[in-house]
Amino acid sequence: MADHQEASVTLPSDPASVSTARRYVSNVLTEWGMPGDGDTADTVRLIVSELATNAVQHTRGLSPTFTVELELERDERLRIGVTDSHPRYPKRLPAAVQQDNGRGMVIIRCLTAECGGRLSVCPTPEGGKTVWIALPWKNGVSGGDVRPAPTG
Repeated sequence: MADHQEASVTLPSDPASVSTARRYVSNVLTEWGMPGDGDTADTVRLIVSELATNAVQHTRGLSPTFTVELELERDERLRIGVTDSHPRYPKRLPAAVQQDNGRGMVIIRCLTAECGGRLSVCPTPEGGKTVWIALPWKNGVSGGDVRPAPTG
């Protein structure tokens, strides 16, 4: 495997693009060796869905597109970033029990932490931001899989 692999796709900021982003990431990770039918693949798809949904819903139409980037470094670390052109950083909203939204960043942080990863937000030169998750990538018997960090 190469020391560094990259892939990206730019999509319109439309709700239909969320499933396109999820499929794109799933297909790329399958090409890179992650089994597509495991718990980890489901976790990554959920994280991407939440990040893409945030890029569509919370930019209030000020970002006509969003970009999903994937980087696999030295068969050790997977980074997934979602970039939009809106300058407002994501924040945890007070989520009342009856609210249908406001929990996306909490979900992303929890899922990322369960996999032993980190979440960061970086400004772009154009004035937007990229929300990155970085996850360990372990090359195992099944080809490649992001594995949850041991607990306890």
